[in-house]
Amino acid sequence: MSDAAAPAPTPQTPETTATPSSATASQASVAEIFLAFLLIGATSFGGGAVAYLRSTLVAKKQWLDDKTFLELYSISQSLPGLNTTNMAILAGDRLCGWMGAAAAVLGVVLPGALLMTLAAIAYGMHGERPIVTSALHGVAAGATGLIFATFIQLASKSLRGWIDLVFIAAAVLLVNRLHVSVLYVLIALAVVGTIIYRPGSRAAQSEAA
Repeated sequence: MSDAAAPAPTPQTPETTATPSSATASQASVAEIFLAFLLIGATSFGGGAVAYLRSTLVAKKQWLDDKTFLELYSISQSLPGLNTTNMAILAGDRLCGWMGAAAAVLGVVLPGALLMTLAAIAYGMHGERPIVTSALHGVAAGATGLIFATFIQLASKSLRGWIDLVFIAAAVLLVNRLHVSVLYVLIALAVVGTIIYRPGSRAAQSEAA
């Protein structure tokens, strides 16, 4: 008989399709993490380092999303030490374990260590000149602008309602006006946030919607 039975089509299983989010962390090798943070350490200036961190980790590399970046940055703010170094350790560990953390922190501090050694020598020799003071004022203003621009970018994606605005106002008031320690402010807001956004609460349901 010529009409042999055709093989039954094998059902297609959905598990072979990988989502971009599941492959994001595996795309970051130790070498890539080191080079990325080396560039951050070499090109970020003053308080504007957070802008460079978000630009690299979220916008360019897409290793983290804004929600994860904010979570890691909040943790780094509550820990002693420099925020940039803390963020390097936290992000590197999340992307590639302890080797990623070591590569990230080495990359981010290496340019600054070398440049600040040279800058300290130059400042000791020429720091009293008016042109040097004027240049430092300009750099400080630019760094403030970078921080504010990053705040706007993150706020537009993370703030969900008036309660978050109250948290921001409370943090500004407690830190800038009442001079409360940043650590205490973060702990207090974390406790209040846990109460307000606890599972099943009205705030949590409205945020999920």
